[in-house]
Amino acid sequence: MSLWGPAMFLSVLAMIFTGYPVAFALGGTAMIFALVGDLAGVFPVPLLFALPERTFGTMSNFTLLAVPFFIFMGTLLEKSKLAEQLLETIGLLFGRFRGGLALGVIFVGALLAAATGVVGASVTAMGLISLPVMLRNGYKEDLSLGVIAASGTLGQIIPPSIVLIVLGDQMGVSVGDLFRSALVPGLVLTGAYAVYVAAIAFFKKEVAPALSVEMRISGWELVRRVVLSLVPPLALIVVVLGSIFAGVATPTEAGALGAIGAMTLAMMNRSLTFDALKGAMEETSRLTIMVVFLLIGSTAFALVFRGFDGDLWIEGMLTGVPGGALGFLIVVNLLVFLLGFFIDFFEIAFIIVPLIVPAAVVLGVDLVWLGIVLAVNLQTSFLTPPFGFSLFYLRGVTPEGIPTTAIYRGVIPFIGIQLIVLAALIWMAVPK
Repeated sequence: MSLWGPAMFLSVLAMIFTGYPVAFALGGTAMIFALVGDLAGVFPVPLLFALPERTFGTMSNFTLLAVPFFIFMGTLLEKSKLAEQLLETIGLLFGRFRGGLALGVIFVGALLAAATGVVGASVTAMGLISLPVMLRNGYKEDLSLGVIAASGTLGQIIPPSIVLIVLGDQMGVSVGDLFRSALVPGLVLTGAYAVYVAAIAFFKKEVAPALSVEMRISGWELVRRVVLSLVPPLALIVVVLGSIFAGVATPTEAGALGAIGAMTLAMMNRSLTFDALKGAMEETSRLTIMVVFLLIGSTAFALVFRGFDGDLWIEGMLTGVPGGALGFLIVVNLLVFLLGFFIDFFEIAFIIVPLIVPAAVVLGVDLVWLGIVLAVNLQTSFLTPPFGFSLFYLRGVTPEGIPTTAIYRGVIPFIGIQLIVLAALIWMAVPK
């Protein structure tokens, strides 16, 4: 009977890697193993009676309601061209300095991360808008592509990250605590990116030149652009995050406030068109439906997996790793890092995270810090060649004349920064 859990785990991974939809791979594997286990007399069928109740619990989960709100907020800012105007304004503000455009992309990446929480949207938007401008002004391909890919992935860690909302739900910890704890690592990563770009621009003048004089604007025109394009989105982000950190609103309530705020900004900007609203609603519906079906499939999988004592197998294996809590963190991070090449963070959150939480509790690892470590880890795997998801997003909007190897070369320094921060976070997560 002890082999049923490992066999079920390996079967679902094999099915996922064949390209079969993950939600149905999880649910289908659960039903097949429950049927075969019942026929073999090793699975308690009454356990399945809990599945409808758990499914209803998923559909009425108040915490996960924040996911569609924040997705809608970010996609509406993108579809209504507010994100594009923000990026252009930041480019004009910083572009007069060497490396200024790259610094502007990093700053906008952090703002879009706080506004969208969706990596694909941030990388695609910045790739479409800023890459042509950077190349036209003499920026080297490697640096331009690396900055865009790295800045776009900040949505994994900077609140209100969708990753942190899902992790909080799956780990049973407060999403607000995750947001508060993730703010400093997110700002540290942003600052480290900026320091690297500033150093490159200082020592290699030809890599990141300043904007040409004819492209610059100054005086009241610049002030007007900043007031109209930069201040409103920044105020929205401050209000949304501030309401969470001050304890005035839950993440779900703050998400609703952010959605209304994004619609208000688009309306004030006269860009709340039917097409923009329809596009934002379609994208929100698509991602939300995916999350819900994944969660239902993972609920069925977890229920059957526990019926075969698979959770005890995972817990015993992880708690028996040499090195105690540090060994556990290293093994888990290696596993998550490798899986991040092939499957999206939603799948990892719903499949892997519930299995490692019991072992983390036994070893005394703080679950909030474990969530932060996993988010930064996923962010790193999103950047790592050859399978990083951010690289695929960026490749999709990069001109055909630019080779994929240029993207790989560009992200290597930023991967190094990520690994340094990740190592520091792992050390901080070890119980002292």
